[in-house]
Amino acid sequence: MSQDVITRYYAAFNADDIAGMLDCLTEDVAHHVNEGGVRVGKDAFEAFCAHMNRCYQERLEDIAVMRSEDGTRAAVEFTVHGRYLETDDGLPEARGQTYVLPAGTFFSLSGSKIARVVTYYNLADWTRQVSA
Repeated sequence: MSQDVITRYYAAFNADDIAGMLDCLTEDVAHHVNEGGVRVGKDAFEAFCAHMNRCYQERLEDIAVMRSEDGTRAAVEFTVHGRYLETDDGLPEARGQTYVLPAGTFFSLSGSKIARVVTYYNLADWTRQVSA
């Protein structure tokens, strides 16, 4: 398994291309949301992306991809540059605030597809930035 699927996934993310991201995933992808539950399947992932695009405008920079020797796992570190567009449930009011946040994602890979996505960032840091 090459890093190509990870590179395509992030290129699609930065292009606001949800269909391109979905093309990188297995049908039964497990999506572990930061400080949330696990969503299973492409439909759940697509709904999550639609929600995120409504509430946030984000671009990822400084993307560094690392993978296991056997090609079944990968980790990616990046910096999120975002704007908070619409108030998300349980979070501070959105007023177009900008934020810059270090984050990372762990992936499980199956063949040429992503089977698991686990994203982490510091929610307290994000909250401080958008509440200032």
